[in-house]
Amino acid sequence: MPPVPRMWTFGGSISGIGPHRLDYTLYPDSGKKLTIEQLLARIPEARELAELSGEDVLQVGSPSIGPAEWLQILDRIEATPAAIVITHGTATLEETAYFLHLTVKSPRPVVLTGAMRPPSAVGTDADLNLLDAIRLAASPEAADRGVLAILNNEIQSARDVTKSNAFRVDTFHSRDFGVLGYVDSDARVLFYRNVTRPHTTATPFDVRGRKDLPRVDIVHAYAGADGMLVDALTERRPAGMVLVGFGGGSYPAAFLDAGKRAVKAGIPVVLATRSWNGRVVITPKKEADGFIVCDDLMPQKARILLMLALTVTRERAAIQKMFYEY
Repeated sequence: MPPVPRMWTFGGSISGIGPHRLDYTLYPDSGKKLTIEQLLARIPEARELAELSGEDVLQVGSPSIGPAEWLQILDRIEATPAAIVITHGTATLEETAYFLHLTVKSPRPVVLTGAMRPPSAVGTDADLNLLDAIRLAASPEAADRGVLAILNNEIQSARDVTKSNAFRVDTFHSRDFGVLGYVDSDARVLFYRNVTRPHTTATPFDVRGRKDLPRVDIVHAYAGADGMLVDALTERRPAGMVLVGFGGGSYPAAFLDAGKRAVKAGIPVVLATRSWNGRVVITPKKEADGFIVCDDLMPQKARILLMLALTVTRERAAIQKMFYEY
C-alpha cells in the first residue's frame, strides 16, 4: 500500500452542511461542518488506496484564511514527513496553494482540493474531489512538481490556477497554460506537462518559524480612477503594494502618478493587470519610475510573491528578477 497521506481539513464548501439537499448558497451561514472522519466515511473506497490519517485543523470559510494561517500550515507541513492532502475553501484556495508552492522545502506531494457544492447537496463534487486528491497525493508521479490543486478531475499547478466562476464545478482554470493532467475516469493519475518555474526547494523563500509576513496591499484601477486610494495607502506605509490596471499595464494618469509617489516614498510597487490572460511588460518609462511588473501573475498572487520577496530583499532589480523567475 502507498505511503500514508496526511489529511488536514480547513473548512470550506467541501465540508459544509446545508439546510436541505437543494441548498447551494445558504450552507456557509449554518456553520455546520463535517469532520475529516465523516468526509472519509462518505468515500470508503479511499481506504483501498492508502492508509489514511487525518486531522481537523480549521473549520472556517476560506475568506478567513490569510498569512497567519499560511505560516501555521507551512510549519505543520515541515513537521510532517508524509504526503499532504489539504481540504480548503475555494475562495482563497489558489492563494494558500501558491504561498505553499513557493515556501515548502520538500519534494513530497502537497495537494489542495475543495468543492463548489457542499456534501449535503444533490450533485456534490466534494466526494470525488477528495478521493482524487488522495489518489494524487499517493502517486509517486506527484512528487517534485510543486504544490498541486485538483478539482473536477483536473490537476493544476498552484502557480497558474485561479477560480473563474462563482458556482460552477469547473471553476478552476490555469488560464494561458492549461492543466498539468488528470485523475481520470479510470482512476489513473496522468501528467501531460510539468511545471518549469522554480518552486518549493528551489526558491530562496525560507519563512519557516515566522509569525507574520510583510504587509502588501492591492489597489484596483477603474475608468476615471484618481490617486486618492493609492495616496491613502501610501500614508499607511505598507511594506509594498500591487496596483491593478488595464491590459498590459495601462492606468489612469492620476492613479499612476500616485503610484510614482508611493515609489518615491520607498514602497515597492508592482504593476498588475485585471485582464484574465497575458503579461504586464516593463517599459523604459516604467523602469525609470521605479516600478516592478508582475509578468503574468494574477494580482492576488503578485501580492504573495512580493510579500515573500520582501523577506529577502528590498532592492528593485532583485525583486523584478524574482517576478520573472517564479
